[in-house]
Amino acid sequence: MPQFTLTDLKRILLEGAGADESVDLDAEILDTEFEQLGYESLALLETSSRIEREYAIALDESVLSDATTPRALIDLVNTHLAADAV
Repeated sequence: MPQFTLTDLKRILLEGAGADESVDLDAEILDTEFEQLGYESLALLETSSRIEREYAIALDESVLSDATTPRALIDLVNTHLAADAV
């Protein structure tokens, strides 16, 4: 079963929306709100679309809106991947 990691998330964020020059994505960001990292709702929609295509999963928008940090989004994606593997 594939795992979705922080490295995967950083790659997808950078490919889809780039990065705010004032934000260090290599810092400890797991529990930092996406908004503080410079990612607004449109960037996160693009990120979720890329994740869905790459990992062949469907992320519910209502649950996705609760994933306000990288850790929460990674956990959400991995929960979907695990459910699909069963």
